[in-house]
Amino acid sequence: MADAATQPLKEIAIDYTPEACSHCATSNTITLTYDHRGGARWRTASRFRSGTFSALIRCPSGDTSGLNFNLYLSSLEGDKSQDEIDFEFLGRDRTIVQTNFYSEGVGNKERIHHLGFDASDGFHEYVIVWGSDAIEWRVDGKVVRREERKEGEGFPEKAMFLYASVWDASWVAEGKWCGKYCGGDEPYVCVYRDIRVPVGTSVVD
Repeated sequence: MADAATQPLKEIAIDYTPEACSHCATSNTITLTYDHRGGARWRTASRFRSGTFSALIRCPSGDTSGLNFNLYLSSLEGDKSQDEIDFEFLGRDRTIVQTNFYSEGVGNKERIHHLGFDASDGFHEYVIVWGSDAIEWRVDGKVVRREERKEGEGFPEKAMFLYASVWDASWVAEGKWCGKYCGGDEPYVCVYRDIRVPVGTSVVD
């Protein structure tokens, strides 16, 4: 699966709690902080039709139980008919990552992957390669999952933003998904570095 050309991310939009998100375009670094203010979410300024999306991510350390930190594509966060492709870190266990994808709001395609490291120990590269016929999720250059378009099954094809957020997911599945938040090690800081997005596939809304 050939990777499309990429370029550094220069501009972002912040959906909520801008004071908990910092962006340095020069160093191509974004930090998200979860503390008493709640979390924050950033996204690209435009949607993309396809391509390769990547970032070096260092997840928060300490007791992160209850938190969800992530990197994902979505046609529009909060839309019930969204297309979406996810990397999600589950705060109860930073040695795993969950992948998932949605088409027209229908998901339930979650898979858990064992990383072989603690995602807070340093920067690791997470890549989503989204094409017309297949999706690949990669960690540090290794393909951890590949999904091909299948006849009669939904596949993400709407133009999508690149998003990232840190939020308290304690209420999901009564804490079984990400754990229950205790907050003893606030503030929790997730750092994104060398974020890259496709060349030539952005869509002007």
